[in-house]
Formats: sequence, C-alpha cells, structure tokens
Amino acid sequence: MQALWISATGMKAQEMRINVIAHNLANVNTTGYKASRLELEDLAYETLKAQGAQAAGGTQIPTGIQIGLGVRLSAIQKNFLQGDYQQTQNPLDLAIQGRGFFQVMLPDGTLAYTRAGTFKISQDGTLVTSEGYPLQPEIVVPREAQTITVLPDGTVSVSLPGETAPRELGRIELADFVNPAGLKAMGRNLFVATEASGDPITGNPGEEGFGTIAQGFLEMSNVDLVGEMVELIMAQRAYEINSKVIQAADDMLTSTVNLKR
Repeated sequence: MQALWISATGMKAQEMRINVIAHNLANVNTTGYKASRLELEDLAYETLKAQGAQAAGGTQIPTGIQIGLGVRLSAIQKNFLQGDYQQTQNPLDLAIQGRGFFQVMLPDGTLAYTRAGTFKISQDGTLVTSEGYPLQPEIVVPREAQTITVLPDGTVSVSLPGETAPRELGRIELADFVNPAGLKAMGRNLFVATEASGDPITGNPGEEGFGTIAQGFLEMSNVDLVGEMVELIMAQRAYEINSKVIQAADDMLTSTVNLKR
C-alpha cells in the first residue's frame, strides 16, 4: 500500500513547514531578521507504462502511467526583502536603506555580515555589536566625544570639547553579494559567505547600488505576520489531510484482511 508511505512524506514535509513558520513567528520582533520560506519538490515516479510506448494495434500511448512516490524538502530560502523601520533616536542605532550588510569581525577572525544595526561602544571606544563583535572597518570613538553623527554616506564624525568643527572618525563600509540567499545563517543576526553566495562586494553607502545609512533607526523583521498565520492554517490542514489518507489506506488494508473471515 504505497499510499501509506506517500502520505508519510507529506506529513513530514508539513511538519518541516510548521517548524519554519514557528521560527519566523518567534523572530517577528527580531531586529534585521529575514523570514525563511520552505520549498518542496515531488519525489521520483514509478513508471508503469511509458509515454509514447507502442500499444496493441500499433498505436502510440499519449500519456503513459506514472505513480508519484511523495514529496520532499527542496530548500529553505531566506527572503531578503527590506523590513519596516523603527525610529529609536539612539545615535548608535543604524539601518541600511537598500542593499548591503554591515561587516563585523568574529573572534576567530572571520568576517560576518548583518542587517541588525544595534551598535554599542566598547570599553576602548570601538563600535561593536550587542555580542561585542567590532564593526569593520573599525570605528573608534574618543572618550570625550559629546555627540556622534553618521551621515547617509556612512561618514562617522563626533563633536569634541573645544573644537568647533566635527572630527571625522572614518566611514562605514557595506558588503553585498550576488546571491544573498546563498549566505549561511549563523544565528545572532549574523551571516557568513559561502560558495553559493559568492565573494562579498564592498563599497560605500549610497554608491554603486549600495543602500544609505539612516541614523537613529533600526530595520525590523520582514516577517509578514498575516501571511505566516495563513501559511500555518494551510500547513495544519495539509497535515490533517495526509493523516486522513493514511487512515483510509489502513481501513482498506483492514478490509482486505477481513475478506478471509
């Protein structure tokens, strides 16, 4: 009874779909989070009669007979559409308006990439993430700095006591990828490059297709709450339908066994 195994693959697929939806909903308020989308594909087919085969009388079979063997997970893809902005008025909160990622250095020397611009100042004045990973290229804020200004082109400057003109500290550099969906999610709002994403392309905000920097704003999650709830209902119903098929196949087997009685 192939229907038992076919429906089992359907239930497993919907279980994975629920897991993806649950992860999206859990991160609905996570800064810079990008929603995941599950993609499915049908399994191999058992060919009982090939298309185009010769039938009795010399005619040609137009369609053939193939029995599908179920479904499986094909991919879980990140959706890198931009999320909504939230104004925080915190001068160290930065949002990217358009394409690009902030670059941060991990403890092992690996570069990671993030859309979450919740930066802090470390004990030595370096701009770091909430996990303490320094922004690259490094920006060091003097201890006596009174205000911090980040322009849309990424230029960072501060006002210092006794100086009338702002002092420029450096410029934030963004990275982009030919295939952002190929990035590997590491958790903590971080991604790392892979062969699928390609090498990072770096540039200044506002130039060569890169987005600009908005100071005092954060990019929120791009999870569509209503859409996820609809997906949840559809996944639940699909799971129930597949379980009904298993029950029907079991009833058919029971009827077959009872034929001897």
